[in-house]
Amino acid sequence: MSFESFPEQEEAKRLLTAALADGPAHAYLFHGPPGVGKRRAAAAFAGAVIGDAGRVARKTHPDLYELEPVGDQVLIDEIRGLRRDLHMRPFEASHRVYVILDAHTMNEAAADALLKDLEEPPEYAVIVLIADDLGPLPETILSRCQLVPFRRLSAAAVRAELLQRAPELDADEAAAITHLAAGRLDRLERLLDPEGRKRRDVLLDVARSVYDADAFDAGEAARTLLEGIKARGAEARAEAEEAVEALELSGREAEQRVKRAQRRAEREELLASLDELAWWYRDLIAVAVGAEGAVVHSDRLERLAEDATRERIPAAEAACEHVRETWRAFEEFNIAAQLALDALFVRLRGELGGVAAQVV
Repeated sequence: MSFESFPEQEEAKRLLTAALADGPAHAYLFHGPPGVGKRRAAAAFAGAVIGDAGRVARKTHPDLYELEPVGDQVLIDEIRGLRRDLHMRPFEASHRVYVILDAHTMNEAAADALLKDLEEPPEYAVIVLIADDLGPLPETILSRCQLVPFRRLSAAAVRAELLQRAPELDADEAAAITHLAAGRLDRLERLLDPEGRKRRDVLLDVARSVYDADAFDAGEAARTLLEGIKARGAEARAEAEEAVEALELSGREAEQRVKRAQRRAEREELLASLDELAWWYRDLIAVAVGAEGAVVHSDRLERLAEDATRERIPAAEAACEHVRETWRAFEEFNIAAQLALDALFVRLRGELGGVAAQVV
């Protein structure tokens, strides 16, 4: 895998190419949003440092050490295990590469334990931390790593990837998926997955039922969304079970990795679903004011045209804000999904349920 195998990220590619030319430093921190290529870049970088891209990509090279948190945090015991391995000399290559996934989840004790080896690492060790967010990491960690930034991909890059993976899509659906991916390849994969596309159909039916159904049950709407979220979690669980079996993991570590993959997938599906819900109500506003070119769900333009009216604009604006507030609550706090979604759909019905569709 080479740096050219993933799109854009020119600043990251420049820094990593220079690092390989000059000889790698002892510690790097790849940071940026999820789904923009950090892990792929780490695999390419580790393969180049070790000199065996194939076995590094398959995670079978003895000089590659990858730490993925067992639970929701990188814990001190996991860092202690890495530190013990850190003082073993390379088996085959001139360097050993240590990749710490989800480094932003390190608790304080784990970060403190890692700090000493970031200050005085063995000469053969290259440590790569991968973080979605710099905020949770202490300044002592940041100051001892070379920062390698990753950014959301451009719409053009996402569209190019989309056309390569699914050239059969019509123009409207391709445009909608490009917008909804929001610069993230993991979101693109979700939207291209047949089950993911079915979940989007159900979600948009629920979005319309808020104002279109004579009888609306907020609890039932919330349960419908949760069914899709749980289904995505079940898919991720099955994928994780296959992965831990291939790695020959067992016992508590295997169980925790599977549970973590399921929780992570459910959380991402929830946040992505709320994004799509907010875009639907925002699209109602765009169509109502004649800005069809700004519509995100462009493959549903005909349906949006049936629903959008000027008198619905204030209610749709309020609906967008309610969805965004719920998104922020899920992003920042560990809140109960069923209760939060129940409350959201009650508010959405309150805003949109009494506004007639007919223009007056």
